[in-house]
Amino acid sequence: MIPRYQTILFIVLLVASVAMGGVLWQLRERAHQRLIAGQDSAPTQAPAVAPAEQATLVVANDDDNTLLRQAQSLPLPQDPGERARAILGKLLDLYAAHGSAHPVPGGSGSIAQVFLLPVSAQNSESGAAPGSSNASGAMPRVEAKPAAPKTSDPIPSDSGPLLAVVNLTGAFVAGHPSGIETETLTVLSLCGTLHANLPRVTQVRFLVDGKPGATLAGHADLTRTYLATDDVAQP
Repeated sequence: MIPRYQTILFIVLLVASVAMGGVLWQLRERAHQRLIAGQDSAPTQAPAVAPAEQATLVVANDDDNTLLRQAQSLPLPQDPGERARAILGKLLDLYAAHGSAHPVPGGSGSIAQVFLLPVSAQNSESGAAPGSSNASGAMPRVEAKPAAPKTSDPIPSDSGPLLAVVNLTGAFVAGHPSGIETETLTVLSLCGTLHANLPRVTQVRFLVDGKPGATLAGHADLTRTYLATDDVAQP
């Protein structure tokens, strides 16, 4: 004869097992419904990708201290600021690649944002040509090279000259090789690339993590406004 306490324990365990089975069944049904709902709400088409366009990169070369124009095909958004950021990001990807003639680590992630603002009279008076503060007096030589056709300018036709504010990451500045020539080449190539693709960009300023920075890596002055059109050969 089975003791009474064992009978009660068996009944309790049986009821608990049945209850747990019911809960698990309900959880399974809810998960199944969520899965179905997720499949129904998923897009039926792949997200739109920006069409590839031809951009002009002003690429630095440390071997002969030059800047050369190079055509690249890459997807470009229509927003002018994002467009500028994508183009500069491609330029820095070239510098970060193995075997680069101007090795600089960081790549496209080193450009946090690019803001385009109207040029004020005050900015025009205070602008200075890139690299004019070169203490050695040796400016990088720029070799003219046929440029690819400029990409279409999405900025309204009634806009005047623009100031590009390039927000660099602190990691990029911290990792940039130090030296007057290499820093100047980087600044010149960034300014020249902006103007080559967005001709209304005539002035460039740099920020570091959203704040004014002193220098790029100890030499190139980041507190000033640079003229994007000087020292870079026109097509």
